[in-house]
Amino acid sequence: MLVESLLPLGKLDPGLREPANPLRIEEVATLAPVAEAAGLDAILVEETKDDPYQLLALAAGATSSVGLGTSVAMAFPRSPTITAMSAWSLQKLSDGRFNLGLGTQVRAHVERRFGQKWSAPAPWMRDYIRAVRAVWDCWQNGTRLDVDTEHYRLDLMVPLFNPGPIEHPEIPITVAAIGPNMCAVAGEVADGVRLHPVCTAAYIDAEVLPAVTKGAARAGRDVGEVEICLKPLIGTAPDAETLERVKTTVRERVAFYLSTPTYRRAFAVHGWTDVAREASTLARDQRWDDLPSLVDDDMLHTVATIGTYDEIGARLRQRFGGLVDRVEFSIPVNDENDGARLRALIAELR
Repeated sequence: MLVESLLPLGKLDPGLREPANPLRIEEVATLAPVAEAAGLDAILVEETKDDPYQLLALAAGATSSVGLGTSVAMAFPRSPTITAMSAWSLQKLSDGRFNLGLGTQVRAHVERRFGQKWSAPAPWMRDYIRAVRAVWDCWQNGTRLDVDTEHYRLDLMVPLFNPGPIEHPEIPITVAAIGPNMCAVAGEVADGVRLHPVCTAAYIDAEVLPAVTKGAARAGRDVGEVEICLKPLIGTAPDAETLERVKTTVRERVAFYLSTPTYRRAFAVHGWTDVAREASTLARDQRWDDLPSLVDDDMLHTVATIGTYDEIGARLRQRFGGLVDRVEFSIPVNDENDGARLRALIAELR
C-alpha cells in the first residue's frame, strides 16, 4: 500500500483537514521537504483556494524523490489542451514524478462558478481524458492531433505551441469517483480511481471494484492496471482522551456526508437509506445541530476508521489492505518525534 498525504503536514487536525487554517502558498517549499523526509510516497494538493499546478511547481522545486500529484484538479472548466500543458510542464520540472488527478465538480459549480454548460459527467470525462492523451501523443510522437468526440474537436497544433517530447511522457491519470458510472470510466481510460472518504470497505467491494472491472473489460484492459486510491475518513490522536474529542468532529463530518444525496449510495449499502433521507431533510431545514445525533456508533465506526496513533495504522491496514493500492494519510508533524511517529505509521501501512 502506497501512502500519500495532502500538504500541509504541520497544519492538519488529526486525520482531518482544518478548513480555517488552509495551506498558505508561501509555505509549500518549506513543507514539501518535510513530507519527503517523512517517507511519504506522494504529496498531493487539491483545488480549493489556490491553483494546484502552481503549488506543485513549488513542491517540485523543493524536493527530489517524492511523488507529486493533484488529488483533484477540476477537468471540465479547463480545455484538455490547457490541462495537458500544465501536466507536461510539471512532469518535466519534477523529472517524471507527477500524477494528474482529475475531478468533475457538481453541476451547480460547473454552471454557476465556472460558466460551463453541463453534460453527463462520465461520458464527458471519458472524452476529456482521451483528448488530453491525444495532445500528449502529438507532442511526444509527432502524431497528428485528431480528436473528434461529442465534447471536443481538436485538430490544430502548430510548432509555436508544441513543447515537444520529454524524458518521462507516461503521466498517470487518476479520476475522482464515487458512483459506478465514473468508476467504470476510470477502469476504461484512466490509471487509477480516487475514492471519496465516504466509501467504506463494503461499498468498495460491492460497488467500486465491480464497476472498475466492468470499465476495464470494455477497453480490453487488465483491471489490475487500475490503481484503487482512497482518502479514508480517519479520526486519530496521540491518546485516548484527545481521541474522544476528535470523534465528535468526525461524527459531524459523517453526518454531513449522510445528509448529501450524492453520497447516499454509499450509505445504502449498509441499509441506511432512510436515515440518510432524514438527514437530508434536516439539512434542507438548516437544522445542522441535529444532524450528528443521526450518526450512531455503528455508523461512525463503519464510515470512519478511528484509533490512537498507536492503533490507527493496523486498523487501516486491516480494513483496506486487500481493497486499495494507495491511501492518503496524515498526522501533524511539528517536531522530530512527530516525524518518527509518522514514519513508523507509513511503514506499518506498507
